[in-house]
Amino acid sequence: MIYETVAAVDLGSNSFRLQVGRVVDDQIYPLDSLKEPVRLASGLTPDKLLDTAAQDRALEALRRFGERLGGLDAGAVRAVATNALRVAKNAVEFLPRAEAALGFPIEIIAGREEARLIYIGASHSLPTASHKRLVVDIGGGSTEFIIGKRHQPQLMESLYMGCVSYTLRFFPDRRIDKRRLREAQVAAAKEIELIAHEYQSLGWKEAVGSSGSARAIADVLELNGFNPGGEPGITREGLERLCSMLVKAGSAEALDLPGVRSDRLPVLPGGVAIMSAIFEELDLERMTYADGALRLGVLYDLLGRFHHHDMRDSTVSQFMRRYQVEADQAERVQATALAALAQLREVAPDDPEAQFLNWASRLHEIGISVAHNAYHKHGAYVLTYADMPGFSKKDQARLAMLVLGHRGKLEKLARVPMDDGNWHLIFCLRLAVLLHRTRDDRNLPAWRVKATATGYQIDLPPDWLDANPWTAAALGEETQVWRQVGREYVVKSRASRKAA
Repeated sequence: MIYETVAAVDLGSNSFRLQVGRVVDDQIYPLDSLKEPVRLASGLTPDKLLDTAAQDRALEALRRFGERLGGLDAGAVRAVATNALRVAKNAVEFLPRAEAALGFPIEIIAGREEARLIYIGASHSLPTASHKRLVVDIGGGSTEFIIGKRHQPQLMESLYMGCVSYTLRFFPDRRIDKRRLREAQVAAAKEIELIAHEYQSLGWKEAVGSSGSARAIADVLELNGFNPGGEPGITREGLERLCSMLVKAGSAEALDLPGVRSDRLPVLPGGVAIMSAIFEELDLERMTYADGALRLGVLYDLLGRFHHHDMRDSTVSQFMRRYQVEADQAERVQATALAALAQLREVAPDDPEAQFLNWASRLHEIGISVAHNAYHKHGAYVLTYADMPGFSKKDQARLAMLVLGHRGKLEKLARVPMDDGNWHLIFCLRLAVLLHRTRDDRNLPAWRVKATATGYQIDLPPDWLDANPWTAAALGEETQVWRQVGREYVVKSRASRKAA
């Protein structure tokens, strides 16, 4: 389905932002935006727990966003959370409360997925160009670096340093002196040094900053004439002058300059230190600014899904190639699993459950490239920890669970609630894998499945089980596997109606 109005929610480590847009001819035009300086990262305790005050600020902001989003369909809204919730140990407990306040699901995305979406947003807000661009986004808890061309990112990285975390670490009492500023710059430079060679080897023609820190720094430099010749954006000379003035003032609050927004002041020192290190390590002289960033990228990525250009499909195909999955077998399993799901319940063309079953079917054998023994465990591990563009961490965990559950005992999934819809997907995937154990194109029997009050039932044609003793034995073993988790698994012949 294509929506006329779409919305993106960015649960950043510094600010929460909402962007509502109108879709016209594959372009998105801004309708409304909201910003709340939640400072989520400042609520992370030393042992990486999100404190109560930060959670309360977040929930209050999300309730306001939820009011603005009222009436929009779930498919028209995508909410993503970044570094603060990536590292918070109690994010799992907090997330259901946050989703209830917002009224929509929230995805915690990986650093490189954040980088990909940032680049998409930045590239759509810049003039079309054929050259490569370096896009840098200093967030509250992480900084993303992307080299890309047109709307396609080519190299992506996310480093664990941000304007909030660095301000708290190096300027805890908000005092700024030359020693503290240099320590912050050196710490950032050490992080950037790890990626500098690869980025400089690929190269770029234009450096672009996006999001709040870059915008705040650019505003100060431009409005106060710190850039040589009145250049727009950020320059090395302008940054050096700003650093000198921060040290001279002794704090960001004492910096009496036009263009310094009050909501940005508390985290300006950390942002300036990181930006200075970026210029130094990547040998930059100037950087332009892009209005578009994560939120716009989320909107355009959502628009791509409407037009069946879903990045997740591309990622699954790439993983199949990378892990040398036997495509013919994956297609057999996929077709049978989806056919089973269609018998269990009505499946719409864009059904998200069918979509996950589709991906799990195509990826269920990726672990074989690691080792055949317990390959489902290897596959689940890869899907849990690999960078998968387009997928949230929650999506990856779900895929990993399906792949882990497609063979072997089911006790390992004991934490999945009995009424969880994922059991349908697990049943369909396991049945499809079992029926295609011969790994060839022989015709399957005219099988039927249905959900019962206590589990599942499979109906097979007369005498088929007798003619296929290997599969019959496997189905018998499957009955015992499901019984161990308290579910019925009945195999019947439509002629005799006797349990096999």
